[in-house]
Amino acid sequence: MNIARYLLSAVLTLLPGGCTTQEPHLKQSVTYLHLLRKTPFFTRLDKSQLQWVIDHSTEWEATAGMEISNRRDADDHLWILLDGGWQIEQGGQVLKAGHADPAKWYGGPYAGLLPADSRLVVNQHSYVMRIKRADVDDMLQRGFDFTPHLQQGQAFYGARK
Repeated sequence: MNIARYLLSAVLTLLPGGCTTQEPHLKQSVTYLHLLRKTPFFTRLDKSQLQWVIDHSTEWEATAGMEISNRRDADDHLWILLDGGWQIEQGGQVLKAGHADPAKWYGGPYAGLLPADSRLVVNQHSYVMRIKRADVDDMLQRGFDFTPHLQQGQAFYGARK
């Protein structure tokens, strides 16, 4: 990256709202271990695993109406709802979910369960986490216990395809 592009990126990151050129509609947020521990998707992890998640993810603050993912880019990341609410729009249906519902995650290794018209839209002020697909795969290989949450989501998404 040349110096001009680096400086432009740094300036855009520091603009009010903390937006970047890559995520213009989301504001990056800080993930706190003591709060992550209470989020349903992560309750089975120990302290070192929670820290690993924090080190390999990005938390975002989002406002109602923002599309944060869709079927076209769902393979690249696993999105997890930390707080607030979102909805999956697909097949003419709007399926709302909170952070304790089966649809508290979207995409990643299970993006194939989503129909082509699927969109993930925040429906209230929310905090969401994005984890790169490779890091999700790594967590699963390391034995991070997301099993019940992934199974609930697989049944939810699979029944609607």
